Amino acid sequence: MLDALRFEWTRISTLRSTYWLTGMGLLVTTGVAVLLGVAARNEPLDAEILTMALNGGASFGLPFLAVFMAIIGIFACGHEYRHGTIQPTLTSLPQRSRLILAKLIVVVAATLVVTFASMAINTLVVYIVWGEAPGLFEDPIATALIGYALYTLIYVLVGFGLGLLFRGVPSALVVIFLMPLIIESIIFGLAFVPALDWLVPVVKFLPFTAGARLMELNPAPFPPGSPDFDLFSRWTSGGIFALFAALILTAAWILFKKRDA
Repeated sequence: MLDALRFEWTRISTLRSTYWLTGMGLLVTTGVAVLLGVAARNEPLDAEILTMALNGGASFGLPFLAVFMAIIGIFACGHEYRHGTIQPTLTSLPQRSRLILAKLIVVVAATLVVTFASMAINTLVVYIVWGEAPGLFEDPIATALIGYALYTLIYVLVGFGLGLLFRGVPSALVVIFLMPLIIESIIFGLAFVPALDWLVPVVKFLPFTAGARLMELNPAPFPPGSPDFDLFSRWTSGGIFALFAALILTAAWILFKKRDA
């Protein structure tokens, strides 16, 4: 197992894309915190502004870091198939489950390190702009930040599973962008149409929509006259997102063991 971990760490740490994607993720999330600080520096630092600054705008529907790290997750397997290196990899490490487990461990570890580094940098930005971060280690801010870290991690696991499932990069990228940004948004919008009210109970089961509940500071009320979506609680919604990731990973893992390289 140590050989597999060493191999995967060497692979991910020698790819330029890893540094580009990580750097862009940190740069964009820090940029959001800086822009928010410039725009709201003369306003009191309330819980909503603080949370949005620390997660780089993810709670506002823009999970930049999660997307960039998910691409790294896709590349973990997709690059091997794209460049034809999966065959020599399996020749050196024929235990397929051990190889995938090593890839998962390295990707998860990298995601957690980058996520907490991003929040630490954004915390520094908050202190520079406002000179304080009230309630940072208290609810509901602390819970929302924990949810943000879990959301990012699950998002990356979905990307990893898609890269392994499709055995490539383009198809996985299409799904990871198309599903949350277009498909779920369309379903959510159509649920407001009276003739399509049968979509209302479906909304709370949409994986990325449900996952976003993890990092909510407080449940946002819908405008008057909106459908009653009866959304699940924070952790139940997160469980739906995690189950979605688990299903993709399980299917990809089983097929990887059965299919030829």
